[in-house]
Amino acid sequence: MKKLYKKGDFYLKKAQLDDLTSSLSASYADGFGVNLEEGANLPRRREILSVTGKLEELLFPGFDGEERYQLDTISYSVAKLIEQLYHELCELTVRSFCYMCKKNNTSHDCRTEEKSREAVMALLKAMPGLRDIARSDIEAAYAGDPAAHSMDEIIISYPAVKAIEIQRMAHVLYKHDVPFIPRMMTEYAHSITGIDINPGAEIGRGFFIDHGTGVVIGETARIGSNVRLYQGVTLGALSFPKDSCGMLVKGLRRHPTIEDDVTIYANATVLGDVTIGKGSVLGGNVWVTESLPPGTKVVASAENLIRYSNQTKEAGK
Repeated sequence: MKKLYKKGDFYLKKAQLDDLTSSLSASYADGFGVNLEEGANLPRRREILSVTGKLEELLFPGFDGEERYQLDTISYSVAKLIEQLYHELCELTVRSFCYMCKKNNTSHDCRTEEKSREAVMALLKAMPGLRDIARSDIEAAYAGDPAAHSMDEIIISYPAVKAIEIQRMAHVLYKHDVPFIPRMMTEYAHSITGIDINPGAEIGRGFFIDHGTGVVIGETARIGSNVRLYQGVTLGALSFPKDSCGMLVKGLRRHPTIEDDVTIYANATVLGDVTIGKGSVLGGNVWVTESLPPGTKVVASAENLIRYSNQTKEAGK
């Protein structure tokens, strides 16, 4: 007969608890991996999720969150949301800047509050423009996807829209050198969409990622207007230069530039500081490591394909 366990059947002896606590606490002694209250007190993931959700609500009111909007009262609702965002995001950016000042031993001249206000105000002031760009992204999705029945459907259900628009907002903070928060925002989007766009990437209007899963866009990538990617596309780095001490050199351009009106099909890979010229088309599964002039079409060679016919394998011709 199955035994029924009651509350209190499982407990630790004090000696066991003391031993476990002592050994685990010892691993915290150097401070690694511990967000200490008396230290810089970095932003927590749940806090970043909260402000990201509010930013999404400003971008597309009524599609996220619990607030219900009416056009005649939307200004009142938005004003409340802006106030909350300003307070929360300023606090988070101050903590992020303080951490970096402490790490770099520059606390004596660290303008954390001033820089935080500038960054947060820049993002809030950018929101009308970001809404206009988001419209162009959604229109591009609607025009290019025969399965899309309405633009509202795209806003509410397409993962690419969430990933792209969160990246655009994070990019504003990135341009103001806000530590941690931009990357935390885009990694949140990455975790729920499968689309990995670094906040440093520069992306033009009318950008659409069809299906989206597995797309990777690196920090120094530049993407023009009316560019379309499919699932599994990588815009990555070809190599990572190191300094005389063997450490990676940060901040160098190492990702592709994709000019206007380019289409890149599924699982194509473009690596390095190369340029894909305007109007080019890269077919599925191609591997590109050098610049291409405008209007170039690249496809996998038929000679390298394997065809199966009548249960007999033969090389493609």
